[in-house]
Amino acid sequence: MAATVSSSMLSAARRDQDLEDLLRGESVDVLVVGGGVTGAGVALDAASRGLSVALIERNDLAAGTSRWSSKLAHGGLRYIAAGQIGVAWESAVERNRLATVIAPHLIRPMEFLMPFYPAYPRGGRAVSRVLLGIADGLRTAARTPAWMPRTTWISAAETAQRVPRIGTVKGSYVHVDGALEDDARLVVGIARTAAAHGARVITHCSAVDVARDGATVRDELTGQTGEIKARAVVVAAGVWCGGLVAGVPLRPSKGAHLVLRREALGNPTSAFNVLLPGSINRFVFACPRPDGTVIVGLTDEPVDAIEDEPAVTGDDETFLLDMLSSGLARSVTSDDVIGRYAGLRPLLGGGDESSSADISRRHALLERDGVFVIVGGKLTTYRRMAQDAVDKVAAALGRGGECRTQGIPLEGAGTVTSSGVARLDRRFGAEARQVAAAGPVEPIADGVPVLKCEAHWAVSAEGAVTVEDVLDRRLRVDLVPAWRSAVEDYVRSSIES
Repeated sequence: MAATVSSSMLSAARRDQDLEDLLRGESVDVLVVGGGVTGAGVALDAASRGLSVALIERNDLAAGTSRWSSKLAHGGLRYIAAGQIGVAWESAVERNRLATVIAPHLIRPMEFLMPFYPAYPRGGRAVSRVLLGIADGLRTAARTPAWMPRTTWISAAETAQRVPRIGTVKGSYVHVDGALEDDARLVVGIARTAAAHGARVITHCSAVDVARDGATVRDELTGQTGEIKARAVVVAAGVWCGGLVAGVPLRPSKGAHLVLRREALGNPTSAFNVLLPGSINRFVFACPRPDGTVIVGLTDEPVDAIEDEPAVTGDDETFLLDMLSSGLARSVTSDDVIGRYAGLRPLLGGGDESSSADISRRHALLERDGVFVIVGGKLTTYRRMAQDAVDKVAAALGRGGECRTQGIPLEGAGTVTSSGVARLDRRFGAEARQVAAAGPVEPIADGVPVLKCEAHWAVSAEGAVTVEDVLDRRLRVDLVPAWRSAVEDYVRSSIES
C-alpha cells in the first residue's frame, strides 16, 4: 500500500488540529505511546507501510532516555566482550544503515583510542586484539563505509598527539566508530519523516489508560481529556512502560555522564577509554564534541526508582572523575565539569545477571491484554526494534506489507548544499539553508554555540511547543546549565511573540 505523502513541518497548530480530529472520533490503525527514538521509529515504520498512525507523547520528542545517551551510533564492542555477538551484529548492521542511508548527515567517524597502561594485566593486549578483530569482521560483513576503517595500533607518542594529557602508556589500539551529532536531533528527524508519511505526531499528550482498542488521553497543555480509537496500540515508553502496562519485566539501569571543557583534557582530537579494573568490557570514556566540550561516561548501575529527571549523584561524579584521572597525566576535578546528565535504560530483566552491565541489550516485543509493548534494545538499533513491532502489528491487522525503513532517508539526509555555516550544515544537513532563512544567523548569546535561526526553526518546523522544548531538545543547551541560562530569555521572547 502506498504511504500517504504529507508535510514534514511540525508546528503547534498542526499538533492541535491532529489532536482535535482524533478526539472527535477519527480512528487510526496504530496508536504509538511514547515519543522517544523507539516510538518515533515505530510511527515511521507503520506510516511508511501505508497504515494510519498517531503518536502521543506526554512531554516532548526525546524528552526522556533518548536525549540522555552517550551520543554514539556504535557497533557494540562491549557486547562482543560480553559474548553478545548477536547484539553486536545487529548494532553493526544498523550503524551502517544510519551512516549510509538513513541519517548520514548526523553520523561522523570518531577515533576511539584504547590505551594500554603499564598496570594492565599481561595478555590484555592479545585479548583486546581478538575482540577488535571480531568487531572488524562484523563491520566488514555489514559493508560499513571505508571512512570507518579497521583497527590499527599506534605508539605512545602518537597516542599523546591525539590526547595530549594522556598518562604513561605503551601505545593504543585505534578503533573507529560512529559519533552521533545529537540524539534528540535524530529523534526529531525520525518523527518529522513519519509526519511526512502521514503520521500524526502529538506531543504533550499523556496516555492516562491504554487498551487494545485505543487510549484515554489528556492534553497536558489544556487539561482536556478524551479517547483516541485505534485498531492496534504499541507502547514504547521505555522505563515508563510499567506505569501503563502491568507485567513488563524491566530492570532499569542508570548511565551517568559529565560534560567537561575540552581544554581540561588538553583539547583531545580522539575519544579514549580507561578500562575499569578487573573488567574486559566496562570502561569510562571521554568523547570530544564539535561544540568544544567532552562527554565523559558512563556508569551502568541498576536503579529501583524511576525518575523523570534522573540525577548524577556525587558518588557518580567522583567515580567518573577518579577513573578518568587514573588514565591522565593530570587529574580532572569537579571544577572542570560544566554539565551533568543521566539516563535510565529500559533493559530487559528476568534473568540471573549479576549486574546491569551483564544484561543483554536485546529487545523484545511483548503482548499484554492485546496491547503491544516494546522494551529493551538501544538507540543504535531503534529501527530494527520498530520493524519487529510493526511486523507483529501488520500481521494482527492483516495488512501493512513489508518494512521499508531500511531505505528511507530522514529529513535532512539529502544532498547537502552548504549554508556557509558549519554548525548548520552539521546539524541540519540538506535543510541547513532553510534553517538559516528562518531567523538571524548569529549567536543567541556570547560563548554559546547556538544560533538564533535554530530557535525559530524549532518552533516553525520541528514541533517545539514550549520554551523547554526549544532549549532542552532542539538547541540542547540543557547539557550546560550556563548556556541554558544565557539563551532562555531570547527563546522565551521569541515563542511569546
